[in-house]
This record gives sequence, structure tokens and C-alpha cells, in this order.
Amino acid sequence: MPQALLTLALFLSTAQSGTGFGPLDTTPPATPIPAIIQRMGQQESAFAAARDQYTFRQDVTFDTIADDTLHPDGEYRQITDISFDPSGRRVEHVLFAPQNTLQRVTLTEADLDDVAHRLPFILTAPELPDYNLTYLGQQHVDDLDTYVFDVKPRQLVKHHRYFQGKVWVDQQDNEIVLINGTNVPQDTRPGHEDLSPPFTTYYQQIDGKYWFPVYTKAEGTLHFPAQHDALSQSVHVRTIVRYTDYKRFHVTVTLHYGSEVPTTPTPPQK
Repeated sequence: MPQALLTLALFLSTAQSGTGFGPLDTTPPATPIPAIIQRMGQQESAFAAARDQYTFRQDVTFDTIADDTLHPDGEYRQITDISFDPSGRRVEHVLFAPQNTLQRVTLTEADLDDVAHRLPFILTAPELPDYNLTYLGQQHVDDLDTYVFDVKPRQLVKHHRYFQGKVWVDQQDNEIVLINGTNVPQDTRPGHEDLSPPFTTYYQQIDGKYWFPVYTKAEGTLHFPAQHDALSQSVHVRTIVRYTDYKRFHVTVTLHYGSEVPTTPTPPQK
């Protein structure tokens, strides 16, 4: 495992300026590309299982931005603790949810599902057959040496959402450390709009092992087609999601006739 942790504040500033990104080296890697993809899928699967054992806090801010002032003119905000109940089942506890002031757009269940499952993108081994991965090259990003892949769904299946864009994979840990793209498909049918802007998600190593999503920024202009007598509308939106306070959830184990039997789960240590 690399000793250096990816510093979020530094990475955000360098990503915006471009100074943290080295040139893209398109020379074929020493390791066969299929082997790189296979290792990534295996490690991402292990991480997905590990993340299910962590509690964390999710802070979501969704703004519509006024064209004249470039300031928010409507906002949805929610802070939620993702934890476990005494039986070990995953639960969500809303800590802060002021009045929703959005007027020009409506957040749907699909939007909230994107926040929970697709903005913090994880590409596990069972999901690899759903995507085409094209190797783009190697790139030094901040303190990391990464492989860069273009990722596209092989086909769009009805009622399913997919990631489409680029992923940066750490060469030592074989895990995704940065993504940039969008969720597809985008539904532009009048009255059925399901639109979302492009986004970038940054990951940070937690507990010296796995790379967890810690920050997502999505921003862009959504174009809504005209309905009946109404004119078409374009809305500038911005979403910021912070995932913080990751703590491993511990389960008390006792020995019973030579077998490990889980008893009452205990909360994460403060």
C-alpha cells in the first residue's frame, strides 16, 4: 500500500488548475490491460463489501443557479448519518433538512438514488461485463501513478442507470481514485425528464487500505423541452456531496462450540 494519502484539499485545487495532473502517457503498460481490469474489479468488489461495514455522514447540497447573479436561487439540503441498527441492518438518520426552496426543478427518487449509488461510483467484478473499458494511458496525479480508462455501458437496459466517463485507477492499490463523467441514459421526453449534469468524484484512502469516495461536485445546465404551451427551459444546477466520518462498524464475536457466532453489534469507536 502506498504511504502517501491523497490530500483532498490539495487534490481539489490542483484538479481545478490542472497542475496536479501529469501528461498522459499512451505507451502500453507492462502489465496486460485485461489483467489490470481484472485486478481492479476484484479490488473494487472487496472495497464494496468493506464499505458496507462502515458508518459515515452524507451531506448533500443541490442548488439551482440564477443566470444573472450566478448565485443560488433555490436549494435542497440534507445531512444524513448512514449507520446500523442494533440488529446490524443499514439505516439512515436525517440530521438536518431545512425547507426545500427549489422552484425551477424537482428532485426525483432517481436523483437521490444517483447520490447514494452512482456518484460514489464503484466498479465491481460482477459489474464489469456491463461496461466497455478502453485503456487511455498512464498519468501521474498528485502523488499517485494511475491508469486511465474510458468507461461506457455496453448497452442501456430499461430502468437501469449507468456511469459513462473516465476513471483513474491507482497502480499500486488497483482501486478507483478519481472519476469524471455523467449518469446515463438522460431522459428528455416531455413530462418524463430525468436529467443530470456531469460530475467529478474524489476518493481518499481510509484506514490505510481502501479508497473511499469523499467529495463529489456536479454542475451543468439541464435543458428541459417545451411542454404544451410552455417554452423550453434551461436550468443551471450544482450539486455538492461530502462523505465524511467513515468509521468501521464492529461486531462482537463469541466462541460457541468451536464456531464464531456474532452477537450484539457495537457502534463505531469515536
